[in-house]
Amino acid sequence: MTDTNEFRITQIVDNGQIIQLTLIENVSTEPISQKQMIIDNVSKKLDAETKEQVMPLLEAILQAQPTVNIKSYQQTQITIAMPKSRYDNMGRPQVGSMIDVDLKKV
Repeated sequence: MTDTNEFRITQIVDNGQIIQLTLIENVSTEPISQKQMIIDNVSKKLDAETKEQVMPLLEAILQAQPTVNIKSYQQTQITIAMPKSRYDNMGRPQVGSMIDVDLKKV
């Protein structure tokens, strides 16, 4: 696992001498169906013969249940304040730009 993560700049506050960057982790998330999670987990636990008998029943039971989508990942948000000269040395990234953050040093 790498200790450097890519973050997207979502806000820049410039008070003249200090720049404050608000960053959010650049990870795409997608909702996961609770039904699909149940089917996948049950499927992993059963042998082929049992799965053949149980899965149609499980799918029929779950068909009657409402679909609940679960967000699979909570994104990390960071706010960094730095001198304007350091921001200038970084190349003055703008909102929407991507920057790498070494998490060992944060």
